[in-house]
Amino acid sequence: MNMNILIVGVGGQGTLLASKILGNYACLINKDCKLSEVHGMAQRGGSVVTYVRICDKVYSPLIEKKNADVILSFEELEALRWAEYAKDGAAIITNKQQLYPMPVITGKVEYPDDIYERLGAYNAKIYSIDALEIAKKLNDLRVVNVVVLGFFAALLKLDKEKFKEAIKNSVSASTFEINLKAFEEGAKNV
Repeated sequence: MNMNILIVGVGGQGTLLASKILGNYACLINKDCKLSEVHGMAQRGGSVVTYVRICDKVYSPLIEKKNADVILSFEELEALRWAEYAKDGAAIITNKQQLYPMPVITGKVEYPDDIYERLGAYNAKIYSIDALEIAKKLNDLRVVNVVVLGFFAALLKLDKEKFKEAIKNSVSASTFEINLKAFEEGAKNV
C-alpha cells in the first residue's frame, strides 16, 4: 500500500482522529507514514485538511495538487473544495452531510446544489455514503469519521484486522466498541 490520502472536513468532524487511525494502520503494515494537519478555523466550523502519506519511505508529508490517490471527505462541499488534489483515477469518498459555512448561514452565498455534477468534472471515481445516518442509528454522531474509514478500508480491500487494531490503538478504551461498530457498518456499505 503506497498512498497519498487527503482527509477533509469541517472542524469537529474528526479529521485528526481519522489521520491518527491511518497512521497507526501504516505502522501495523510496516509502512512509513507522515501526517500534516491544517486546522484553519477548526474550532469555529471551518475547513480542516489532513495530509496522510503512506509509503515505503516518505520524505515529505505534503501532497501537491493532482497527487492524492484518495480524498476522504466528511462533508460534501469539502469534497468539492479539495477535489483539485485528486490525481487521475483517484477515489473521492464523501459523506452525504452538508454543514453550511458562515457565508451560507449569513445569506451571502448559496450552498451549491450541484456538488456531484461538479465533482464529475474531475477524472476520479466518486463514492458517497450516508455516514451521518449510520452514526445516528448507532446513537453516536461522533463516529461519522470512522464510518467513512470503514467504507474506505472495504473499498480498497485493506486488512480489516489491522484496521481494527489501529482503531484500538487510537481511541480510548471506553469508545473502542462504538468505533468498531462504526467501522464495520461503514464497511458494509461498499
